[in-house]
Amino acid sequence: MRTVYLNGEFVPESEAKISVFDRGFMFADGIYEVTAVLQGRLVDFDLHLARLARSLGEMALQLSLDREQLLAIHQELITRNQLQEGLVYMQVSRGVQDRNFLYPPVGSPLTVVLYTQAKVVLDSPLAKRGMSIIGLPDLRWGRSDIKTTQLLYACMAKEQARAQGADDAWLVKDGWITEGTSNNAFIITHDGAVVTRELSRALLPGITRGALIALVKEHDLRLEERAYTLEEAQGATEAFITSSTSFIYPVVNIDGHPVGDGKPGPLTRRLRQLYIDHALAVIA
Repeated sequence: MRTVYLNGEFVPESEAKISVFDRGFMFADGIYEVTAVLQGRLVDFDLHLARLARSLGEMALQLSLDREQLLAIHQELITRNQLQEGLVYMQVSRGVQDRNFLYPPVGSPLTVVLYTQAKVVLDSPLAKRGMSIIGLPDLRWGRSDIKTTQLLYACMAKEQARAQGADDAWLVKDGWITEGTSNNAFIITHDGAVVTRELSRALLPGITRGALIALVKEHDLRLEERAYTLEEAQGATEAFITSSTSFIYPVVNIDGHPVGDGKPGPLTRRLRQLYIDHALAVIA
């Protein structure tokens, strides 16, 4: 049985109880982070903390735990759960209050939860065979740049993709791809440019996205941050996703149309290896 962290205590998951009046339960009034674990160590931890701080600020949440405390909690969970490869999830809600649309008084206790999840990251079958995706309208709220726990539409889109025999969906707004349901979307053009949507309120500033962009520039590859359509993606030579839970997965089919030759492409495979090398070099 896993050990989880809840409001200052490490407890068995069966004993981790949260009030029915928690605003995370009632309103999805909370944010979260997911940090990958390789060889029992955290990948890009400080980048995740920076995004956590941004999400907290955008949601007017004041977390009392500092970097060293958060790092210690993450590492303690990894140790207690003997996690070698997988993820650490952290969720922060606005805490407990009788149902009320207004925020509780400033300084009210937040609910802080962390737990681990074992997952094959490096040797994933999807990384080898590639993903099939469908396009769906982006019907999420207007602040997709904040990593909130409001993930219902992402769940609905993933379920619709599964019902159609696909692995996931890319979301489209005003004719342009924004991102995947839980990942950032990339294509590679026939002249070798790595293309992804520029950051805005329409998509999450992915940690893996940012690290990969730095690697693309470091290795003198051409990067274009711009909007593109599903049709352009279908006609690209390669496509892929990035996220902390997958690193980089090739996309080989979009709405029934093969991307390139329908197999994981050479540049995508190279970028995945470059990111893995980076991840192993920065684990903490």
